[in-house]
Formats: sequence, structure tokens, C-alpha cells
Amino acid sequence: MGPQVALLVAALAGCLLPAGGCVICDQRVVAALDALEKEYLPTHMAERQGQVMETIRQTVRNFWDLPYLEDAFMGVIDEATMETSVLGFLRSMTLITNSDIADDTFVKEFSWMLTLEKAAFQRNVARFQREDFCPNKCGMMLQPLIWCSNCKKQLHVCRKSTDCGVRHINVHEKEDLVLDCELNWHKLSQGLTYYSFYRVWGSNSETLVSKGKRPTLTKPLVGPEDAGDYRCELGTVRSLPATVIHFEVTVLPQRIIEETPTSNFETEEQLSPTLQPSEYPKPEKVLRSLLVGLLIWGFVVLMIGFVTAVLCFLPGNVMDSIKSWLLANKVAAPQSQVPKVPKENDTAPSDK
Repeated sequence: MGPQVALLVAALAGCLLPAGGCVICDQRVVAALDALEKEYLPTHMAERQGQVMETIRQTVRNFWDLPYLEDAFMGVIDEATMETSVLGFLRSMTLITNSDIADDTFVKEFSWMLTLEKAAFQRNVARFQREDFCPNKCGMMLQPLIWCSNCKKQLHVCRKSTDCGVRHINVHEKEDLVLDCELNWHKLSQGLTYYSFYRVWGSNSETLVSKGKRPTLTKPLVGPEDAGDYRCELGTVRSLPATVIHFEVTVLPQRIIEETPTSNFETEEQLSPTLQPSEYPKPEKVLRSLLVGLLIWGFVVLMIGFVTAVLCFLPGNVMDSIKSWLLANKVAAPQSQVPKVPKENDTAPSDK
């Protein structure tokens, strides 16, 4: 197995070709490599443990060794790109150690993993260089970056034209004037201080209107006297402005709100009575009415059930009472209809 391991170690050393990254600057990567050397390799490599581990460390150290290209890599990255690359590297290492592979298979898999991670890191760096490196189109930005050669974090001055142009603002009289001095990269920059707004007059004179952390200036109920030129300046800790923006404000006449004339003829909808919101029945009253109705119907159903139960469980007595009542009525009716017969003494002729 000795010659095979030697060839695999040579292949692993081939990963040292320039490919991109400085993940070794992160302490989590250093701790993972230490655990690989002290805990994993002693139980998964029969020989050449030191040589394999040294090759792995050297490969990771040389991640930063890239050709300096303005559109690909300039030896620096930001914290977001570093975090993405470190998490991907640690995830790949965890997959290999969890697979419990050893000897030749381990060297092959680890070599292939380093190749893939270099390619992924190179893509991340190229995207950062293209999109996030000095994103300011104007002004001076102090961007925090990490130098891969020495793992130091420093402020990089992205210096461009301080003048960020002129903005034309139109506002109507009696309305609020709002001047916004914030640019999208201001929150990404460090070393910024205060926003200062000036009213610019003729002959290069100006008056400070406001100064503070807020990037906007608001003037309520403007009038014709508020028209003119304004200037906004964002300061830095280096006593140099980060951005300067000019505003040309024009105050337009007050807006005229036309009122529609009301007609003397009322439509059918206007004549029909409509319920006001206060005239609608309240939900409490509606609920109370429903509950009362349910109680009444429940009482009626209960009485019907009670009567039905009496008729079902006492049929004999009830039927006898009904029959007796009917017979009494029938007997009483014929007797009341029979004519009275006169007594004999009353109808017999007298013998006298």
C-alpha cells in the first residue's frame, strides 16, 4: 500500500494549483483540521499520517494564492463571502469524516473535496469582485475587507468622484419638502458621521439648515421663499466628505381642488330611506332574541313530549275517562229531548 499512498499524496498536493480562497483565516477551519489530525487520521490511516496532514494544511493555506485579476480576485474578500466559503468547507469535511472512510479511499475523497471547494470558493470570490467590491458609484466608501495574505481585516477606501450629481425637486406650495441624501451603499460603509444640509445662496455662500444622523431634511408647508439650491454632505471620520448631493428646488403654485357642484334634483336612491350605522340592530340584541326564541320552542316541545308520555303510559285510565265522559253526554242528551207526560189526575175527567 506504500506506493499507492505516495501517489495519492502527490495527487493531493496537486490541489495546490491557484484556485481561490483564504478559509484558513477562520478559526473554525483551524479547529476542524486539528480534530482531523488528532482524532480521525490516527484511527483511519495506517501510515504516512503526518505527510497526508501536512499536504492538506498546505493546500488549505494556499487557497489565497490566486492570479490578481481586477474582475476575478484582488486578494481581498468581505465577511459575507468568507462566511459562505467557510460553511461550505466545514460541511464537506463533516460529510467525509461521517462516512468513516480510511486509507486510500480517504485520500481520494479528501483530494476531490478540496478540488470542489476551491472551485466553489473561486465562484464566490468572482461574484464578490463583480457585485460587492466597492459598490459605490460615486463618493468615498470605507469598506471593511479581509486580506487573504495575512488574514487581517482592514478598511479599504473606495474612492470615486465625491460629487453625486444634482437632483431636481418639484413641490407645491403649502406642501412638505423632503430632501433625501441617503444612497444604497451608505449602510455598508464604515466611518461615516453626520448628514449636513445647507441652503446655498449666491456668491458661494451657504447656511447650515440641519445636521444629524437622519439622511433626510423635511420642511413643512413650503412657500415661494423656500425655492432655490440646497446641498447635502455626508461626513467621515477622515474629515473628508463621503458624498455631496445638490438639490434644485422649485416651488409650484398651490394645488387647486375643484369641487363638483351639487344637483338640485335628488335621485331615487337619495330619496329612499337608508339605515344609518347606528340604526342597525346591535349584535347583542339579535343574540338575545335568538336565545329567547329557542327557549320558547324548547318549552313547547317539552310540553308536547309530556302530553305524549302521559297518553302512552296511562292508556287505560285515560280511555276509560274519555268513554265515561262520552256516555254521560249521550245519556243526558236524550232525556233532555223527551216531552213531559201529564199526570193522570191532571188529565182524567171529573166524575162530578
